Amino acid sequence: MKRKAQEVVAESEEDPQDRLKRMRKAYRNKQHTLIFSSRGISFRWRHLMNDLRDLMPHSKSDVKFSEKANLYEINEVCEMKNCTNCVFFECRKKKDLYMWLSKTSSGPSIKFHVTNVHTMNELKFTGNCLKGSRPFLSFDGGFDLSPHNQLMKELLSQVFGTPKMHPKSKPFIDHVLSFNIVDGRIWVRNFQIVEEDDKKSALEIGPRFVMNPIKILSGGFCGTRLWENPHWISPNAVRSAQRRKKQFAFTDRVQAIVARQEREEERRVAPDVLDDVFEAPASSQSGEDESSGEDESS
Repeated sequence: MKRKAQEVVAESEEDPQDRLKRMRKAYRNKQHTLIFSSRGISFRWRHLMNDLRDLMPHSKSDVKFSEKANLYEINEVCEMKNCTNCVFFECRKKKDLYMWLSKTSSGPSIKFHVTNVHTMNELKFTGNCLKGSRPFLSFDGGFDLSPHNQLMKELLSQVFGTPKMHPKSKPFIDHVLSFNIVDGRIWVRNFQIVEEDDKKSALEIGPRFVMNPIKILSGGFCGTRLWENPHWISPNAVRSAQRRKKQFAFTDRVQAIVARQEREEERRVAPDVLDDVFEAPASSQSGEDESSGEDESS
């Protein structure tokens, strides 16, 4: 560890021109990631996209992509931008956000449903990291349990991992990108590495989001389906079930009213024949009234 720390200090004190020459010789893993979105994206998702661009110095940006039906055309955009990886945010109905991770042209491609999005400006954590620094990538042990999780781990490491000696990267490693599998979803967190009194701790920086894998395709945004999540339910199906549940609310209320009226009829007590025993008949009472009237007139 001391040797690595000395190397990092030596790199930071190096002359910029000498470092540039050394980088040109050592820079072999020339990975570039294109990060852009479709039209109709909301402000929260746009801020998430900008946060990822700030965390990935090897990323590039482009204008919004309008052809939602022909996603395989993104391969041509990546080729023109000289990018080997792609992170594409697809917005549907201005309600649902999908993230595509792809190795362009050759594949594979993975489609995720993104939920629980919290940006760095929204969270306002105390953690901070140098812009352009390279991250550690931390993966949960669940990524090694199944072949499709291993494929997702490899693709995530190539997309989010900053290549060594990248021209726009800094010679520091001061934050950790954490990927954990919980309930079949991938929970993404970003932490700062803090060293105080020979003790290391982690402070969360942000952003936060959860990725639910949907399917894996063999090519770049196209090809045969290698894997599909059997437990994933479309947000449209969830909203449809909620609407069907609401449409029976009026019927349930009417049935409850009818049932209450039937119960009241069953509980109603029949009139008793002895209730009128001590009441005078109506004919005798009218005769008494007539006689009292004659007495008053006389």
